[in-house]
Amino acid sequence: MVRVSTTTNDADDKQVIRGAEEDHGDRVDRGVVLNEWVKSTAMFALRMLIIAVFLYAVAQVIGAFWAGILPLVLALIICTVLAPIATWMRRRKVPSGIAAAITLLGFVAIIGAIFMLIAPDVVAHSRVLYLQALEGIQRLQLWLQGDPLNLNPDDLNQAVNEIAQWVQNQAGAIAGGVISGIGTTAGLAVTLVVIMVLTFFFLKDGHRFLPWLRSASGGRSGLHATELLTRAWNTLSGFIRAQAIVSLIDALFIGVGIWLVGVPMAFTLSVITFMAGFIPIVGAVVAGALAVLVALVSLGFTKALIVLGIVILVQQLEGNVLSPMLQSRAMNLHPVIVLISVTIGGGLFGLVGAFLAVPVAAMIAVAYRYMLDMLRIHSGERKAEEIDFFTPEGLAIAQIEERESVFERKEWRGERDWSASPVIEEVVEPTAATSRGSTSWTNLRKRSAKIRREGGKRIAETFEKTVRNKDAKSEASD
Repeated sequence: MVRVSTTTNDADDKQVIRGAEEDHGDRVDRGVVLNEWVKSTAMFALRMLIIAVFLYAVAQVIGAFWAGILPLVLALIICTVLAPIATWMRRRKVPSGIAAAITLLGFVAIIGAIFMLIAPDVVAHSRVLYLQALEGIQRLQLWLQGDPLNLNPDDLNQAVNEIAQWVQNQAGAIAGGVISGIGTTAGLAVTLVVIMVLTFFFLKDGHRFLPWLRSASGGRSGLHATELLTRAWNTLSGFIRAQAIVSLIDALFIGVGIWLVGVPMAFTLSVITFMAGFIPIVGAVVAGALAVLVALVSLGFTKALIVLGIVILVQQLEGNVLSPMLQSRAMNLHPVIVLISVTIGGGLFGLVGAFLAVPVAAMIAVAYRYMLDMLRIHSGERKAEEIDFFTPEGLAIAQIEERESVFERKEWRGERDWSASPVIEEVVEPTAATSRGSTSWTNLRKRSAKIRREGGKRIAETFEKTVRNKDAKSEASD
């Protein structure tokens, strides 16, 4: 047995043991660590509970006033389509009221013309389709009663009656979903009138809303609201326009295809396909199934298979080419989120909920991304210039908060005594006594317009300079 020992090895061993003792000397009882973890978890759970209660209260308020909120939401969605037209007319010196009236009347005329075109088609073919459907069901019953299935006629009649009852119930549910929160026919007419009036005023005065909001809410809140609402409006407008383009292409190709096959009511079915396309994923499937059903009833099994192939081909083109290309730019939502939103919205609020589910999800995503941008700035992960902002006001407030976040991070790291907090200048709306015909907001708007032409450089500095100039003038006047 050989034993090897060196002085160097003994010294190394002693150094390792000494280091281990020093490491183990800086420790606390694990109960203290567990207590901190439990405390943090409890505080987080309490905050989430407060947020959940707040969201529940908001949902209850929305439900209580849904009859008034629904026309407002629908008017905003209509404005996303019509606002570019009214804006184009205003830029060519057309008065806002006349531009809004012409745009709205043109929209109503187009919708009325479409219904006038499809109504005679539906009336002319509905009776024939009903008789053909009845004949098709009878043929199917006779085939099931014969070889090789030999089913009981009584069982078949019961099954047909149950299916008919289910279809009637679903039709009633759909009709109830359409007029949910509206009430009677008179209530529906009043709601349509309210939607048209709201749309007119949104088109006429909508461009004045953000300046008014900045003036009413104050400096920082107004700038944040300007950026956030601009993002929300652009996202909603992009979604509606992208969905309209996708629905139009679907309706065009499916309509031409079923017209070449010889399916009756081809134009009506294409219009239904276009309207159903505004409910992502689900609407296209339902409209395609309706086209296949009409083909099956009127032309037989072979033509129905051809129509099914046309519908599947067009929907594959939509799902793999058009929707990713158009809607990803507008909303940047994963298809799973879209599908879940439509399912939850339709299950809770019927057809209206399915239609509004994706815009609501997109608005939530916009608010989340804006909050994430602000978090990245305050945490020091990103600079304001590295984030894309939609407005000069958004970039201005981001650059101001970026400079302030330096002190916040020092406080969080414990590197600075905050007994004397830095004084941050706020934008104060001037009173009549101190105003001399020009306000800080007027200067901000003028400078923001100039900055847009120059590419958006040095916005925050200009904003702060405007505030300082206003304060200096106010002191001089005093």
